[in-house]
Amino acid sequence: MGKQILFLDLDGTLLNDKKEITDGNRRAMDEALAKGRRLVVTSGRPLKSSLAQAQRLGLAGDGCYVIAYNGASIYDCSAGKEIFRRTLDWDVLYQVFDEARRREVYVQTYDREDVVTEQEERIENARRYCSVLGLDCRVIRDVRRDVSAPPVKALFIDYQHREPLEDMAQWLRSALAGRADCFFSSPYFLEVVPVGMNKGAAVIELCARLGIDVSDAAAAGDEGNDVSMIRAAGLGVAMANGVPAAKEAADYVTERDNNHDGIEEIIRKFIL
Repeated sequence: MGKQILFLDLDGTLLNDKKEITDGNRRAMDEALAKGRRLVVTSGRPLKSSLAQAQRLGLAGDGCYVIAYNGASIYDCSAGKEIFRRTLDWDVLYQVFDEARRREVYVQTYDREDVVTEQEERIENARRYCSVLGLDCRVIRDVRRDVSAPPVKALFIDYQHREPLEDMAQWLRSALAGRADCFFSSPYFLEVVPVGMNKGAAVIELCARLGIDVSDAAAAGDEGNDVSMIRAAGLGVAMANGVPAAKEAADYVTERDNNHDGIEEIIRKFIL
């Protein structure tokens, strides 16, 4: 019997380079859902954007779930509600923003599902980020007063230079050890998340809630932030187009890439 649940990264995994699902992937996913398998869109994007993507892709019905914010939020599409959320401690958020201000490095966080930043002079970073994800952004005066609920993460962005983010990552790992984790989700994005929170932790959390042994789960990804779920699932799969770290962590590397029905290969080989 095949794996009971499949966790799917979006960009570079489920989606081709045109941000579309190939016909072969679509047919295979429809067959998997018809046989009672569960499919989970697993993304670093905020919940609002991840859910909109799932709906656009036809993966928001029965048997479908969405993991957002790199694991900090889990949404049950059948029930129409969020069933899990982990947030940063307020003091962690304040330290992050204070250090970003001191170093003059751009950082943003989330008020509910809106992107917010104190740095009006660099609002173009937020606008560029939000234009891709379909989110709203606004400038706030003070993160201590103007964020209404604990956010799930903070995000440093630098579209031109990697070095300031690398330096910030070193500071974060030292100053916030045991209270928050950080990692790069792209060459431009440095994420700050609740300690222990990643896609792999979300795989374990959702499987436990559904009564599925994690050995009956498969996870597919292509990037560094997918490594934790590739390792956590009973079957970890890296795409042929994946980065070396993803391939090294995987039990199986696809023969086809994200442009040529790579997910269909996984489903027909391990799920159906």
